[in-house]
Formats: sequence, structure tokens, C-alpha cells
Amino acid sequence: MRLLLFLGLLWGAAATPSGPQWPEPMFGRLASPGFPGKYGNNEEQRWTLTAPPGYRLRLYFTHFHLEPSYLCEYDFVKLSSGTKVLATLCGWESTDTEQAPGNTTFYSRGSSLDVTFRSDYSNEKPFTGFEAFYSAEDIDECQAPPGEAPTCDHHCHNYLGGFYCSCRAGYVLHQNKRTCSAQCSGQVFTARSGVLSSPEYPKPYPKLSSCTYSVRLEEGFSVILDFAESFDVEMHPESHCPYDSLKIQTDKEEYGPFCGKTLPRRIETKSNTVTITFVTDQSGDHTGWKIHYTSTAQPCPDPTAPPNGHISPVQAKYILKDRFFVFCETGYELLQGNLPLKSFAAVCQKDGSWDQPMPECSIVDCGPPDDLPSGQVEYITGPEVTTYKAVTQYRCNEFYVMRKDDGKYVCEADGFWTSSKGEKSLPVCEPGNGYIYTRDS
Repeated sequence: MRLLLFLGLLWGAAATPSGPQWPEPMFGRLASPGFPGKYGNNEEQRWTLTAPPGYRLRLYFTHFHLEPSYLCEYDFVKLSSGTKVLATLCGWESTDTEQAPGNTTFYSRGSSLDVTFRSDYSNEKPFTGFEAFYSAEDIDECQAPPGEAPTCDHHCHNYLGGFYCSCRAGYVLHQNKRTCSAQCSGQVFTARSGVLSSPEYPKPYPKLSSCTYSVRLEEGFSVILDFAESFDVEMHPESHCPYDSLKIQTDKEEYGPFCGKTLPRRIETKSNTVTITFVTDQSGDHTGWKIHYTSTAQPCPDPTAPPNGHISPVQAKYILKDRFFVFCETGYELLQGNLPLKSFAAVCQKDGSWDQPMPECSIVDCGPPDDLPSGQVEYITGPEVTTYKAVTQYRCNEFYVMRKDDGKYVCEADGFWTSSKGEKSLPVCEPGNGYIYTRDS
């Protein structure tokens, strides 16, 4: 009873996943007329076996004993699936001119299998015919036969009675439920240079995809396109790019379509906006393309560094948005007119001019040194010289001494007079030892 219950459940499980049970038996037995006795002359019988969609039929023989003949012209069992003849069998052992099933298991190419038995008008001796068993089994559609394209572009998932496909990230399943189309539309590039390529380059690009790449630079720039490495887009020998194609569009001109294996020449678009469109069909196995894009613009005049200064960075050419900085040598400061600057940078504009004039590098001036109480100051470098590295010497008046410093001060790069000890405050003149200061003295 338990075995019958199990077989009943198994029979029910063989139904299609979302529909009613399949009306045909999912397994069974076939035999020649009169088996296990001999079969008669001029016999002909045909069985049409069917299974649910997503299943195939498996058939094997447990007994086979037919009249042998050259190419099985007399008595035979023929197995067919659709328009394909799987085997024509006769005899009881295979020879060079006839095939017997032996231990071979036969499989239908779809969900149907036709079995035909025929005997001719005479037999030289009695032959006992055949016995065969069949059953329906799930087709693993994910296992593509050798030499055939994979069932799914990316991932194939088999289940009882069917299969489904899924795609890697960045792709979407096409409405044909097998092809993975690239999600490659709406890509925008705003850097002044970069690289564009077909999806998966240099591997074969995906089928049934439509890609758009937009280069959008500021007004004043002009985009230059250079095709790099290799170019391989499906073509037709008699029609211009009817399958897969690459087109380039600017606000001034259209280039292409391009296909084939010849690397296109450099394209100087004379435009700051470029749209590249790449469309593929459902066939072919090609590696695609790669583009290096750069940009150019009207150059600005080469900047000349002011005396006692230098420019960074130094370039062969400066174009739109390029900039340079001016740095002064130690002891000099940036001035724009009479206005001191903490830093200076100039930017090249789209009309080919710099956005501000070159500054000066003016020597730092510490100004006249402060007066020293009970002392005086002497200009060592030169009369009234107060600029960078100028030296002054403080001395105390008679009867006063300078105890903590030698009185030598230098004009430093920060604009302050600084002592040899690094102090910016004035030295102190104190009364000498043994001298008492009075009003009358």
C-alpha cells in the first residue's frame, strides 16, 4: 500500500509545475505483437509517446530479436523525434550494415517520440521481436549540446519542466528571456580626457544592446577622439553596417556609422559636446572598440615669470582652465600694484587670455628700525638701507651697557628686524656698573 501511495505521488509530481496533470502516461512498456512469442508477417504498429513541455522521453530495450537484413530493409524498429530519425534497428547484434540497440538508451530531441515496428512478408525462422520501456524525464536545458550556443547569455537555472535565465549586475534580461542586454545608456563624461569602450571590451560585446556615451565639456573646449588598440564590429559585405554600428554625433556633424575591422581615423570634432551611440543585434561574436578622448582649446600666451620669481607648473601649452601659480624667491613678496598678495594664480579663459595680469616679486622692506632709548642705531649695509638682509647695529650711549645682546639686527623675509638670537624686540641699554645716574650728571 505504501509503495502504491508513493507511485501515485510520483505520478502527480510529474505534472507541469503550474498546470494540471499531464494526460499521457509518464512511463510505460512497448512490445512487438505476440511478444514473447514470435511476431507475424506484414506487421506494422506505431506508438506516439508524448511528455509535458520541458521533458524528454527516455527509451531502452530489455529484449531485441528481429530478422537481420542489409541496412534493416526487412524487419525493423524505427525511432523518430520530430523530423529526426534517431535510429533504425534490426537483428540482434550490430554489424557493419545493421544496428541493434544492445544496451543503448535512446532520448527524444523534444517532448515526443515515435516508435514504429514493421515486419515484411516472410521470415526464414521465428523471431521473438522486442520489449522496451520508456519514461519521461526532465530536460536540463542549461546543458547546451556541443557546438551549440549556450541556452542563456549569463546564468541558466533549470527546474522540473523548464528553465529560466538571469543576468549579471549591469545587465537586464531581454524580452526574449535568454539574452542579457547591457545597461549602458546615459553615461556622461565631464573630465577633459578619458576612455570609452564597448561593454566587456576586449571580450565580445553583448547582444541586443543600445549604448549611449556623452562627453560634455565646458564651452571653449574641443573634443578629440582617437580609436585605440583594435576595432571589431559586425559588418555585412554588401550593405553598410546593417547589424551592429557605432555612430558619433556633435552639434555640427555626424560621423559614421562605423563597423568592420578597420580602425577609424582620429576625429577632431571642433565641439565641446559629443554623443556616441552603439547598437548591437542578436547575433555575432565581436570584441568591439575602445576610444581615448582628449580635449583642446585656444591657447593662452606663455606666461613669463617676474624677476625674482618663478612659475609652476611649467607647460608647453596652456589652454582653457589651465592655471599657473607665481612664487617669489625668499626675501621677496607678491605685489599686485601696491597691494600685497598672499598667493597668486591665473586661469586661462576661453578667449585665450589670462584672467589677471602678472604680479611683481618685490623685495621685503622692514622699514626704518625703531629708536633705542639710551642708544643709537647705525646702518651697516648702507645708508638708510632697510630691505631684506640689510644689517643694523644698535649701540648704547656712554655710561650704558647692553648686557643680553650684541645689538646686531637683520631684516628677515617676514619683514621684521630680528636679532642674532632670533628676537624681534629691541635690546635694552642699562646703566653701567659703578655709575649712579642723577639729574645733574
